[in-house]
Amino acid sequence: MSFATVQDLETPSVLIDLDLMEDNIAVMQGRCDDLGIHYRPHIKTHKIPDIARRQLEAGAAGIACQKVSEAEVFAAAGIRDIQIPYNILGRRKAGRLASLAKEADVTVTVDSKPVIDGIAEAAQATGATVGMMVELVSLGERTGTMPEDALRLARHIQATDNLRFAGVMIYPSNAAIRPRLLETLDLLAGAGIAVEMISGGGSGAIRDAHLLPELTELRVGTCIFWDWNSVAADYASFDQCAMRVRATVISANEPSRVILDSGSKAIHSETIDDQFGYIVEYPAARLRKVNEEHGYVDCSACSRIPSVGEIVHIIPVHTCVVTNLHNQLYGVRGEAIEVIWDVAARGLVW
Repeated sequence: MSFATVQDLETPSVLIDLDLMEDNIAVMQGRCDDLGIHYRPHIKTHKIPDIARRQLEAGAAGIACQKVSEAEVFAAAGIRDIQIPYNILGRRKAGRLASLAKEADVTVTVDSKPVIDGIAEAAQATGATVGMMVELVSLGERTGTMPEDALRLARHIQATDNLRFAGVMIYPSNAAIRPRLLETLDLLAGAGIAVEMISGGGSGAIRDAHLLPELTELRVGTCIFWDWNSVAADYASFDQCAMRVRATVISANEPSRVILDSGSKAIHSETIDDQFGYIVEYPAARLRKVNEEHGYVDCSACSRIPSVGEIVHIIPVHTCVVTNLHNQLYGVRGEAIEVIWDVAARGLVW
């Protein structure tokens, strides 16, 4: 089926404003260039090889994928510099990772000896070499380890066949983590261990990047589309949000409430201020509840209520999860559909 304009699309459907997306790519690349660090876009936001190629053509050094299954899709599309900032655990996952490392330059992050040893066993069995960064635990206390353990793990990586110690990873890379990073770098230097890469990341990481001059690269994904989370954090404005979910009003039988055809299966169920999305045409409206296929909109603060059949556009709370809900994204300029992307890595979370 071919589509000429957005009027040809069924709803709900996900539109990507190409002008905004291209501006977002250029802005993030330019900021990293100004800082003299590499930009490594995280593709979990879009999961589409063609968009990754556009980022690489703009100057990105490589890509980051969150899971091996995502990385396999992008390697099959010809992308060769792939980082997986995630603990890869389990014999089958490690085996797939090692196979991937035979065809691409793959770097992973680790924070424990069992993760290192499992990947090493698979790499040795296939003859692959896998790069490893040790992750420092941030103040957000997700995965990662402390400086003394980071040194121990780096030594173990260096002493293990088919592994290459690549450096240190942080998420999120805000200025508060710098003392821990410096302590780690001092320990590694004292042990004579060279650090090739210091990788920072997070949606707002560019704001603190100048306060972490040790960084060699930034991993940021959401900036290609932005979302309401980003606006709430003051990383972007609604005018910079390139993703909009096109929705239809399917019921309007009360003076202050309408129902959309876009529920949790179209826009997900994350909230900001008890709202599930920002409606561009009705800023005062509150998308206050979703079922699987319905969005409940409180229009009591609006000057008029939307009518049945009216089209509205929703800026989602979290763009990355919306991408993973849809088979296609539609790249548009104005009303014209310029490109239809299959979400190639949709559902690939292992």
